[in-house]
Amino acid sequence: MRVVAFACCLAFGATPALAQRADLPPAEKVNEALDSHPSVAAALARIEAARARGDMLRKGPHEVTVSGSYIRRTVDREGGFDEFDTTISRPFRLPGKAALDRKAGALGIEVAENQMEDVRHQTALILSSLWHDWLTAGTHYRNDMDTVRGLEESIAAVKRRVALRDAAQLDLDQAQAALAQARAQAASSLSIREQARVTLAAAFPDIPLPSEPPELASPTLPDVGLETMRDLVIERSHEIRAADKEAQRLGVTAQRVRADRIADPSFGVRLFSERGGMEKGAGIVASIPLGGGYRRAAADQASAEANAARMELAAIQRNIQAIANADLSNARTRYDAWRNADLSMHSAADAAAKMARGYQLGQIDLTDLLYVRRQAQEAHRLEIDARSEADRALLKLQIDSHSIWAPDEEKR
Repeated sequence: MRVVAFACCLAFGATPALAQRADLPPAEKVNEALDSHPSVAAALARIEAARARGDMLRKGPHEVTVSGSYIRRTVDREGGFDEFDTTISRPFRLPGKAALDRKAGALGIEVAENQMEDVRHQTALILSSLWHDWLTAGTHYRNDMDTVRGLEESIAAVKRRVALRDAAQLDLDQAQAALAQARAQAASSLSIREQARVTLAAAFPDIPLPSEPPELASPTLPDVGLETMRDLVIERSHEIRAADKEAQRLGVTAQRVRADRIADPSFGVRLFSERGGMEKGAGIVASIPLGGGYRRAAADQASAEANAARMELAAIQRNIQAIANADLSNARTRYDAWRNADLSMHSAADAAAKMARGYQLGQIDLTDLLYVRRQAQEAHRLEIDARSEADRALLKLQIDSHSIWAPDEEKR
């Protein structure tokens, strides 16, 4: 009853791609946990840093420079004089450079925003993995405990038959050995379940966890089709967008460095007073650095980095395409594997039920009954593992296509 109640309170509306599974945490809780995760918070801080860099580029590094000097001059037979001069100057960006700086700053912000979304996406994949570890271990434990209870009932029946001399002591020994083995398996499953729970709780403390996980849901294929979701993996990839914007930013930066081979001039005014004020003056000063080999090498470096970024973009595009194809293949094959495992489990369960009736009628030995029950138990464990892998594969395809646990604007 607790599992059913928990599953009901977890359920929420369907996304366009696939209905929300009842064994997943509420979407709003997941989004809150992802947004508050330290990795995502760090990526958000990098967006603010990118905005600050954009402001710096927009304003430019050139500032007003004030310089001056004071001299006490002594002239033979004329005495001493106080002399000073002051110069106020400022460099100015040549036409076109400010526009390139602004464009590079805006692209830097887009890079940081897409990198943050990719970090959030990777964090969602971690949550999915830890969550399924917990669900799988919990489902295994429930199955193992069902086996234990079934064997306990069998032992009670065998004891009665031994007391009535309708069964040998060996039968009881075999049943007790099977029970001990089943209890050991259940204890192991419980240990794995609790370990998975504490790991999940430590990694995502904002998601409330019940004492027991819900039952693994049966895999369901999306109405829109796996191929459509595979295409969305590529279309909505923030990793590709970040690499694309970074390549554009470095391309603009290369243009800016090439433009800087002609240095920015400085203009200003100079005021001076000499011979104790007998000579005064004011004028305009100008200066411009003469670029040489350093500026040429800097331009070559920036161009090479821009070319490298374009090649990295191509590599990332191939990698995301490979991930999308792998997601599609894995979802298909894992789903088919679960269907076969489910058929095997039901067949093994039917066989075990028939053997149990045969044992009650005295037509089947206990050894044969225990063997068939072990087969049924193993078939059920294989079905649970197959169900878990299918659920993981389908949810990964959802996450990679940004159809779940993503901002609403990405799902449209």
